[in-house]
Amino acid sequence: MYWKVTNPTLSPSHLQDLPGFTRSVYRSDHALITPESHVWSPLPDWTYTLGAFLITPAMGSHFVMYLARMAENSRSGLPTNDIERFIFVVQGTATLTNAAGRSRKLEVDSYAYLPPNFEHSIACDSSATLIVFERRYAYLNDHKPEEIVGSTDKQPLLETPGEVFELRKLLPTSLAYDFNIHIMDFQPGEYLNVKEVHYNQHGLLLLEGQGIYRLGESWYPVQAGDVIWMAPFVPQWYAALGKTRSRYLLYKDVNRNPL
Repeated sequence: MYWKVTNPTLSPSHLQDLPGFTRSVYRSDHALITPESHVWSPLPDWTYTLGAFLITPAMGSHFVMYLARMAENSRSGLPTNDIERFIFVVQGTATLTNAAGRSRKLEVDSYAYLPPNFEHSIACDSSATLIVFERRYAYLNDHKPEEIVGSTDKQPLLETPGEVFELRKLLPTSLAYDFNIHIMDFQPGEYLNVKEVHYNQHGLLLLEGQGIYRLGESWYPVQAGDVIWMAPFVPQWYAALGKTRSRYLLYKDVNRNPL
């Protein structure tokens, strides 16, 4: 379904073999990380798995976002103490098992949220590619998040007053959760009406289609497989181009006072 994420192409095509060419950009308040810039290396504590770290605190974020490419007979490691994890399958199939021995099969478009200090493992018999988000959980009173397993197509479309895009939220909006993951769909020619400037951070993976993203004073052509980091208060705006739907997955921190 999301084959361009794991089999990307450069655009325009005649630049593919130009030495030194990349569309990747890093600025103090945003970054565009494109597939030709990925650097793969073994993921610590995972077996037979290569990772490409795309967003990390070294960039200025308070979360980590990475691709995990799982090979045959691979298995995940656990995050460190107080780290929560969200996984989303973009290729292949994996199996999630918790400490109680309950196993769930995760296919493309499936996802799982694992609370901090939650015992679990992700195993793969053949191959799978996951997008993974991790961050230090911000505890709030007696609110406690729970394990969640789901799929995008099972989530309802939500109202978006003043906007035309389709929105699904993959996590509950209750105070127990300090971030959410949005799936946003745009038909060709549709765009954000709001020119956003806000305190939230974003991590974005374009799953389908292509378009133009404004970040600060720069305008970037983007396509499936591209990743964007948006710092607090960077001006941001998106328009879908091309002939097919644009879909992106978006991390957003929520439910916590910025202080």
